Amino acid sequence: MKLNRLILALAAALMAPAFANAANSLNLGNYSVKGTYALDILGGTTPGLISGLEASAVTYARDRGTLFFVGDEGTGVVEISRTGQTLGKMAFDWAGTGSTKHDTEGLAYLGNGVLVVSEERLQDVYRFNFVSGGSAALKNSFVSIANNKVGNDGIEGISYDARNGGSFITIKQQSPQNILAGALTFAAATGNPASSSGDGSTPPGGGTSTMSSLFNPTSLGLSTLSDVQTLSSVDALAGGPGADNLLVLSLGSRKLVEVNRAGQVLSSFDLSNVVPVNGIEGVTVDELGNIYLVAEQDQTYKDMPGVHSQLIVLSAAQPVPEPSTYGLMALGLGLLGVQARRRKQA
Repeated sequence: MKLNRLILALAAALMAPAFANAANSLNLGNYSVKGTYALDILGGTTPGLISGLEASAVTYARDRGTLFFVGDEGTGVVEISRTGQTLGKMAFDWAGTGSTKHDTEGLAYLGNGVLVVSEERLQDVYRFNFVSGGSAALKNSFVSIANNKVGNDGIEGISYDARNGGSFITIKQQSPQNILAGALTFAAATGNPASSSGDGSTPPGGGTSTMSSLFNPTSLGLSTLSDVQTLSSVDALAGGPGADNLLVLSLGSRKLVEVNRAGQVLSSFDLSNVVPVNGIEGVTVDELGNIYLVAEQDQTYKDMPGVHSQLIVLSAAQPVPEPSTYGLMALGLGLLGVQARRRKQA
């Protein structure tokens, strides 16, 4: 009996730190590049839909097992496999939005074929249903986060947290850097955008934003902020504090960092030697913790034919078991103890 208790106590002690690590951090130091894939340059039968040259944002659709990405040309969204094969595409209709640059830098998947895309310069976010081969009229469902024009220093990324009714995280590139968290609702424009120079202006109407600063991102020491991804959807982190963590991508610093919502850096991944002359601008994650990055075409040879944007996949060398796995291990050890006692009593 004493031996069985000792075995169970030792197993529990060994499992405790592993469980804590699973619940607290993804641990980017455990990751490496699994694969790099060229993304198609698309045109086809949809007028104006040419994406794949300047991939700027990516998101994962768990219920489809696929990825979506946009380029900062703002022409449309492309659905791809987790190894970069094109599966479908949809054009963007910008009429009535007030945008002229169409600088799409953020993308998030809400489930059931619904996505949101953010426009950097107006700091607006548009919601639409993906229909391959179709066209999304963006003015029909949008919200303005800041109601001002910031040029090329605005929203660089958006991510969705499905817990507790759903919330969003957005990231602002620079001048100043900012990370916002809160709720967004969406509604249609109710009039035409006012006439102005530059990017135009946000049309009247739209939804409401209750976004506010999460923490001061200058504490991260990153020269620019390029994208953000919540980790609430990673199964191994579910139910623990790690589900609140964020991935923050920096093109300028060539770094991916994992941070908590107080702004503390928990782990990091150096991107300096990952497609080194490409601009990595988008990040997302799947339920297993695999990380997907997108990079625009090789800037050194961007005018040469056959140069494509890239999908880069990062995977952990030793995936962290889900909390349920530890429970099964403990149950198994417990059953072994019971069996041992029965044999002794027999």
